[in-house]
Amino acid sequence: MLEVRRAVAPLRVFLVLLFALLVMLQAFSLPGQFAHMAEESPDQAHLRWPLTAVAVFWVLCVQVVVVCTWRLLALVQRDEIFSAGALRWVDGIVGAIGAAWVVLLGVFLLVGFTADDPGLPLLLFVVLLAGAALGLLMVVMRALLRQATTLRTDMEAVI
Repeated sequence: MLEVRRAVAPLRVFLVLLFALLVMLQAFSLPGQFAHMAEESPDQAHLRWPLTAVAVFWVLCVQVVVVCTWRLLALVQRDEIFSAGALRWVDGIVGAIGAAWVVLLGVFLLVGFTADDPGLPLLLFVVLLAGAALGLLMVVMRALLRQATTLRTDMEAVI
C-alpha cells in the first residue's frame, strides 16, 4: 500500500496539469480553431458552433473523469477506497464516458451518412470502439470494486 500512496502525489500533479490544459483547450483553443476553420472554409462556416459545442462537451467529460479520479485518490490516501462512497465516483466516470460515447455515436452516424471520403468515418468508428471498450472496462472495474467492498465489509463484520 505504501507504493500506491507514493504514486498518489505525482498523479495528482499530473491531474492538476491536465485539468488546467483542458480548461485552456475548452476556453481558447477549440473556439479559436473552429473560428479559424469558418474563416478559411466559408462553405463549412455553419459547422463552427455545433463542432465547438461537441468538442467542448467532450473536454467537459474528460474533466469530470479527472475530478472523479482526484476524489478516488483521496479515498486511496485515507484507505477508504473500498467503501460505498467510492462507487459514486466510479459511477461519475462511467457516466461521463457514456455521455461522451453517445455524442460520439451521434457524430459518427451524422458523418457516416454524409461523408464523401471513408477516412473520417473509419477514424470515428475506431474511436467509437475504443470508447465502448473503455466504458465497458470501467463497468467491470466498478463491479470488482463492489465485490472488494463487500468482501472487506464482510471481513470487518467477522473480526
